[in-house]
Amino acid sequence: MRGLRGKRVLVSGGSSGIGAAAARRFLEEGCRVVLAGLDPAEVRSAVEALEHLGEVHGFSADVSRETDVRDLVGAATNALGGIDVLANNAGIAWREPFLDISAEHWDRMLAVNLRGMFLVAQAVARGLVEQGRGGAIVNMSSTNGLGGEADYAHYNASKAGVLLLTKTMAVELGPRGIRVNALCPGFIRTALNERIAADMGPDFIDRYEQSIPLLRTGLPEEVASAYAFLASDDAACNTGSELVVDGGQLAVM
Repeated sequence: MRGLRGKRVLVSGGSSGIGAAAARRFLEEGCRVVLAGLDPAEVRSAVEALEHLGEVHGFSADVSRETDVRDLVGAATNALGGIDVLANNAGIAWREPFLDISAEHWDRMLAVNLRGMFLVAQAVARGLVEQGRGGAIVNMSSTNGLGGEADYAHYNASKAGVLLLTKTMAVELGPRGIRVNALCPGFIRTALNERIAADMGPDFIDRYEQSIPLLRTGLPEEVASAYAFLASDDAACNTGSELVVDGGQLAVM
């Protein structure tokens, strides 16, 4: 991708799954990377797996906590000398029927997936404005933010909120040269999604793939390439948009 070499990138939720794949892709593009995750041991392991590719640092943080986010963005800024790109990736998910969702579970889902998205984006955006050189923020939404899926009311609501957060950020930050876009993956073969799928039965993924036009689910590396595109100069005129990576799932009536 054009314009990524040397960029300073923060990947929240970067210690596993799509986030770890994104951190790897940015390193392969010649970027300097800070990845963050909730579990300190997982963060250390992710850094060790990637450090042969270039400069990578890791910090643990709960993105739903304002103090953690402040410390994370401060540490990333100090480690890299600034931030040019945010891959705002941290998130959680689990299946739960609408009638069974407790207020506590609702609050936790939105605390990580929407409040956390806002806190990290705002902290990084403030730094980008202060630097005065523009930048790129890519927020993680989902195809579940574009259409409802049973047993995911809290998750769907959080991801729909990310889309409108993204568009509003794009409107306000565009004049300052900061592009803000969202990614909307469908079913991606991460450890988290495979644990959820296992609860649906041993052949759930095989059956599910028959409903996807490409006849397969996506890979973390394929979403990572979309992160790289939206952060690069190849997407210089893209802001306020959502990029769907779903193998055609949403195209099916």
